[in-house]
Amino acid sequence: MIKGKKFLITGGTGSLGKALTKKLLDSGADTIRILSRNESKQIEMENEINDDRLRFFLGDIRDEARLQTAFEDVDIVYHAAALKHVPKIEYNPFEAIKTNVIGSQNVINASLNQDVEKVICVGTDKAVSPQNTYGATKLIMEKLFVSASNYINSEKHRTKFTALRYGNVLGSSGSVIPKFIEQMKNNQPIYITDERMTRFTITMDEALEFVLNVTEIAQGSEIFIPKLLSYDMKLLTSTLNEIIELKEKEIIGIRPGEKLHESLINSYELLYTYELGDYYVILSPHVTKFQSSGIEKNYPDLKKISDMETYSSDNVSKISKEELKQKILNLNLIT
Repeated sequence: MIKGKKFLITGGTGSLGKALTKKLLDSGADTIRILSRNESKQIEMENEINDDRLRFFLGDIRDEARLQTAFEDVDIVYHAAALKHVPKIEYNPFEAIKTNVIGSQNVINASLNQDVEKVICVGTDKAVSPQNTYGATKLIMEKLFVSASNYINSEKHRTKFTALRYGNVLGSSGSVIPKFIEQMKNNQPIYITDERMTRFTITMDEALEFVLNVTEIAQGSEIFIPKLLSYDMKLLTSTLNEIIELKEKEIIGIRPGEKLHESLINSYELLYTYELGDYYVILSPHVTKFQSSGIEKNYPDLKKISDMETYSSDNVSKISKEELKQKILNLNLIT
């Protein structure tokens, strides 16, 4: 599915984009186009990954005309561009809608017009029963991708749209672990919202494996979710204290729009959720091919979920302290 293909990654200079680019290059991609707004990050990435199969396109997903030219002759698009900072988006919701919603619609339109083979959008657990504007915009992005097949004449277009959904990647830019480690190394206190707070855990390598496997098996209009473990803040701080001495911590309370526990599938979605090996798959009842006998015809290996109320970070198995510690050490943030 990768060898000899032409790829484009929107928001490709981010943590996922860079890691995915390296993986695709190692796996024999023909070319990879990076489309993003920040020229400094593009130069930094170009210097870091010196490969003549890389192409850097300055542009914004808000600009559909730019996407039309960028997507020409592309086989697979990974849509990772988004405004993501929760408090900033609460203060600037109009901008989030322009990028996360209208920008995603532009990605869909350009993919259809350029007859892209597969388009994978990268979602978030915050899109599940959203409590903030960021989550709401990502929920709409998912719905756009799931329903995009309604606009496809299969005799004219080969394009398949699929959504991915997972939690924060351990050690990614802006995530809590690098921030805590930096504060602890400088003998500063760490600020915790609530020690009961739980989050799903996924490493970058696990996320990459998930993304590439879904690229291979996706048939279009699905939402794929990996089966993950979780941790709470008390376990996280205790584990970090075994690596670097924790001088002081302070409980500051949950911020507006923040959840105590994150969900990857809510109770309504579970009505249409199936198991597929290491993943869950949500098949929308609003998509024609998932109605009546369409599911069995298109996905003979699926198993219907029947024994789960929600797929939430407080009711899944917890990662052990030793495993979490090893994952943190593997981030190479301790020097």
